[in-house]
Amino acid sequence: MTRVELKPLGDTAFLAYLPDEAAALDFADAVRSAQFDWLLDVVPAYASVGIFFDPERIGLAAVRKQLGKISHKKGPATLGRLHQIPCCYEMQLDLARVAEDRGLTQDRVIELHTSLEYTVYAIGFSPGFPYLGYLPRELKGVPRLPSPRLRVEPGSVGLTAKQTGIYPLARPGGWNIIGRTPLELVNVEDHYFPIRIGDRVKFQRIDDVEYQRRKGERLSPSIQGISAVST
Repeated sequence: MTRVELKPLGDTAFLAYLPDEAAALDFADAVRSAQFDWLLDVVPAYASVGIFFDPERIGLAAVRKQLGKISHKKGPATLGRLHQIPCCYEMQLDLARVAEDRGLTQDRVIELHTSLEYTVYAIGFSPGFPYLGYLPRELKGVPRLPSPRLRVEPGSVGLTAKQTGIYPLARPGGWNIIGRTPLELVNVEDHYFPIRIGDRVKFQRIDDVEYQRRKGERLSPSIQGISAVST
C-alpha cells in the first residue's frame, strides 16, 4: 500500500502527498474511479494531488475517512495520451548556451531532447503550460537565463534544471529556448486545452519548411489511454 499524507486545503479540499510522481498519478486515478458524489475535481501536480469537494454534501472528516479507504496499490495503470509534437530546432534562441553549459554539440542536445517520452507532471504558470519531466541526464542542470525575456513567442520549447516545457501563449519567461512547435496548444476562447496532467509528450524534429506548412495546426493525440504495468 502506498503511503498517503492528507492535509486540509481550506475547508473545501485536501492536499494528498505521495512518495513520488507515479504514485500521485495512480492515487489521482483511484480517486476519480471511486466516483464520489461529493467530488468536484482532482488535480495532480508532481508528488501531490489536490482533491476538491462540495462542502454542502460532505465535511472534512468524512472526506478524510473515505479517501483513507481508497485502494491505490501499484499495479496495472492507464498511461495518459501520447502527443507527438513537432519542434523546429532552427527557431531557437539559446541552443548554443545549452550546448556550452552541458559540454555538448548543438546536434547532440537536439538528439537527446527528442530521445525520450516526457510525462506532464503539472500545468501552470500560464494557461496550458505543460511541465514535462524529466530531461536526459546529460541535459539536466542548465540554469535559467540571468534575466527573463519580456516576451517568449507561442509554441516556444524551453528547458531548465531537469524539466522541459512549451509556452502555448506569449508570455515573459526565463527558460532556455531551444526550438518552437508550429502547433496551437491552447485556445482560451474555445476552451481548447488538449494536454492534460499524466499525458506524455514526444518531440519530433522538423525543419523550417515543415514548420511553416503546419503553423496553426491543432494538436491531435496519437494514442489514447494505453494499458501498462507500473514499475
